Amino acid sequence: MDEITKFILELDALKLVHRKTYICGGIRVENSAEHSWHLALSSWLLAKHLNRDYSIEKLLKLALIHDLGEIDPGDTFLYSKNRNEAAKLESECVCRLANDSGNSIDELFELWEEQEYGKSPEAKFLKVVDRLIPFLHNITSNGKAWKDNDISVSQVLNAHKFIESEEPEIYSWFKQNLDHAVKKGWLKSS
Repeated sequence: MDEITKFILELDALKLVHRKTYICGGIRVENSAEHSWHLALSSWLLAKHLNRDYSIEKLLKLALIHDLGEIDPGDTFLYSKNRNEAAKLESECVCRLANDSGNSIDELFELWEEQEYGKSPEAKFLKVVDRLIPFLHNITSNGKAWKDNDISVSQVLNAHKFIESEEPEIYSWFKQNLDHAVKKGWLKSS
């Protein structure tokens, strides 16, 4: 039990990783554990709402572990210039966690890789929802994180473009709300 409880506390460190995204209404920034929980519930909800034939168990597992790699290096902001380097650092962290003597989730590293590289329908859907939630938070906070980080319309469009082919209904909603954000002046012009 000592090894397992030590590992459980190691996973708890995800609560210490702060993101640049504000929670609903812009009160404070969220941490990565909160984001993972919200991603899991939102993915489940949207998969049911859109009548997608996904394994909900797999979707939830992927959502819950998708940010574990941030425990060591921290969160890399979606619009960061160092975004391409994040996967390597996160992979090293997940490898460390997967090999921890207290870990009993045999497929931890494989699941993390699956969600990171979009190897399944569930992983592709998860990526859509993972982009949707921070966008939604920006909409409810009058673009607070976008303004704080000097984000442009083209950056947001580029980061969300893949949604158009994966989930056209969600992309249509995104475009409507992006147009609203542009009209409100929450984003720099491209």
